[in-house]
Formats: sequence, C-alpha cells, structure tokens
Amino acid sequence: MKIREVIVVEGKDDTVAVKRAVEADTIETNGSAVSESTLKQIELAQERRGVIIFTDPDYPGDRIRHIISKRIPACKHAFLPKKEAISKNLDDLGVENASSKAIQEALLHAKEENEQYLEVITWQDLHDAGLIAGPTSRKRRERIGDLLRIGYANGKQLHKRLQKFRITAAEFSQAMECVFEEEKES
Repeated sequence: MKIREVIVVEGKDDTVAVKRAVEADTIETNGSAVSESTLKQIELAQERRGVIIFTDPDYPGDRIRHIISKRIPACKHAFLPKKEAISKNLDDLGVENASSKAIQEALLHAKEENEQYLEVITWQDLHDAGLIAGPTSRKRRERIGDLLRIGYANGKQLHKRLQKFRITAAEFSQAMECVFEEEKES
C-alpha cells in the first residue's frame, strides 16, 4: 500500500512501524514541543503532497495534533484505537506498538479536517446518547471514537471532532447503535 501524503509521526520508532506497514514518507516531530523548522517542513509537505497527522492516542499525541492543525489547516488525521497501540507488556502506548494491519486501517480511514464547522450532531444529541456526564459516558466516547475513527475525546472535544471531520447524522446513529448493541451483549 502506497501513501501519497507525507505522514507526520512523533519519532523514529513510529517511522519504522509506518514504513513496515506502508510505502510512505514521514516527518518526525521528535516530541510534543514541535519546532518551527518542523512546522515549516510540514507546511511545505501539505502544499506539495498533503499531510496525514498520525500521532499516539494519548495527551502528547493530541497536543502535537492540535499544534500542527492550528498552524496548517486541512491536514488529514489518522487515529489508532488505544487497544491497537498498546505494547505487549501493557506499559507503552504508541504507533510503534501497532500491527501493520492496524496502521494500514488507520491510514486508509484518515479524515480531512474541515475548517468551517457545520453542526450536524448537537450537544443535546451527545447527552441523549449518554456520551456526556453519565456513568458509562467515558467508555461510550472511547468506543464511538474507535468506530468513527476520530479517536478518544472528552465530551467537548468529541462534539468538535464530529463537526471537524464532517461525521454525518447517519454515521453517528449507526455507530451509537453498535455501541448500544455491544453493551447489551456484555
């Protein structure tokens, strides 16, 4: 599988994992304090080939994602579910721990960020679905983030991501049905 866009990852181990899974070029941020020179490289890559931001499913990964997308709009975002990014010892979370298949799936489903938010799924929809302020809300948000391939987020961030990545009401409804069905089975 060949990827045209340049993939932004956090470090060398992530590059190795990505190149094991797909044929692609990467830019490494080397941590969450993304340097000016790295941002300029990413800007050039976005202008020439497009960019997919593919960071770890944790706070530093989200911070990097935010820094880049604030400076360089219209990047694509690929998300790994936490369960796919955990090490065998259960002591490390990152892209470098994911299988080639999980990396391919994440990149295949990369979503482009929309600068202009159109509210399709309302805050009330999130409340009604039990995604905010309930005993199972965190678990549901984690699962819906995996199903929609937009990553885990708190309630406020989830609302924003649903708009940013243009998730339709039908996609949201189908994912929630899956979540409810899984809850019944467990």
